[in-house]
Amino acid sequence: MVSKTGITTHTLRETLLREAHARPFESLSTPLRVSHLVMHTGTSGRSAEVAHMASLCERLQIDPPDAEAGHFTLEARGFRLRWERHTEFSTYTVFVDGAEPAPFDDPAISSLPSQWLPGLPGELLAAMHVTLADAASVDTDIDSLGQYFQPDSLAGSDCSGGAASVWTDFMADSDGFLRFLVVDKSLNAMQAGRLVQRLLELETYRFMALLGFPLARQLSSDITEMETQLGTLMDELSTVSDLSDERELLTSLSDLSARVERLMARTNFRFSATEAYGTLVRRRLRVLREQRIEGVSTLDEFMERRLAPALDTCVYIGDRLERISKRVSRGANLLRTRVDVALEAQNGDLLDSMNRRARLQLRLQETVEGLSVVILSYYTVSLIAYAFDGLDRGGIVPNGDIATALSIPVVIASVAIGIRRVRGRILRDDADRV
Repeated sequence: MVSKTGITTHTLRETLLREAHARPFESLSTPLRVSHLVMHTGTSGRSAEVAHMASLCERLQIDPPDAEAGHFTLEARGFRLRWERHTEFSTYTVFVDGAEPAPFDDPAISSLPSQWLPGLPGELLAAMHVTLADAASVDTDIDSLGQYFQPDSLAGSDCSGGAASVWTDFMADSDGFLRFLVVDKSLNAMQAGRLVQRLLELETYRFMALLGFPLARQLSSDITEMETQLGTLMDELSTVSDLSDERELLTSLSDLSARVERLMARTNFRFSATEAYGTLVRRRLRVLREQRIEGVSTLDEFMERRLAPALDTCVYIGDRLERISKRVSRGANLLRTRVDVALEAQNGDLLDSMNRRARLQLRLQETVEGLSVVILSYYTVSLIAYAFDGLDRGGIVPNGDIATALSIPVVIASVAIGIRRVRGRILRDDADRV
């Protein structure tokens, strides 16, 4: 693609520009009710969610979302519903304008068709109600807030430069929803939208971050057991000397290494996600710009007290797994080196034995060659003796015995040279084949 300036643009430029504005903050006016659902769906499930949204659109006679959509907003019958698809979860946020008789008396989610909600794809992970109320309509002294929240768990602060106060106890009501009360002192529509969105994201990411905590607690005893087993194997490593025992110990270390790697493969994504979501929670807390209200904890303090230990536990368990993996690897490498050295020593002894055997065979071969020369020479001389004896009787040779005696050195030399030539030819043929 070429821009008006004639410069060739990147193929993803338009996509990246649209992504920056894909999910803008809502512009919200007081009073307002918001309900927010977080459905854990894993990395798949987009098509089922689009189909479920399409079924609601059909019921309300509204155009459905595109099949490849990652977010969608519909507005009908006095409510607005926003669906957003994320990597491993999806959110459904309902907005209803107007005040309630009292905060949380008539939550926004009650505006949705009751038959449609049970079919939401995935599993409900987090749910919350947010009431945005005018400061004149709500009494925010601690005693009055007790009718909406648990006093001993109450947290609150002034946010957005003092333009609003936020109250919650981070506890689920009888319907399983957490409650946030946002008291509007001087918010404009964009400020209200940003504040509500950050509160929703705060709780969403908090729950997603905590998904790794039960897994970390579950793995703690397994890791302790593996550390004990590794310690025992390392103690044995310093005492074993027999090659068969070392091989058996190496097998045990390899089995332990495989077990550790399986656990790491199972937990790496979850613990990495926990760390990433924890970072997002802290960022959302920072942009709230909280100011303390005397007598209650801020949201940041509550999170630091309750969330930080869980996140630290996940990091600690991940570090323990990483350390034991390195220790097992070092132990296995050390033992493997010992086994290799022992095998090399065995191979050296075997080669020495083979060399001794080869030298012995060479001596035997030389001895056999000598005997072969003697035997062949003896029979050859015997044949020559018969020949000279006949020639002697015929008067052709003056003395057959002397002639036979003179032939002996010649025969022995000829036989020895012949045998050596045959052996040399055989050795050359073997060398050529190699």
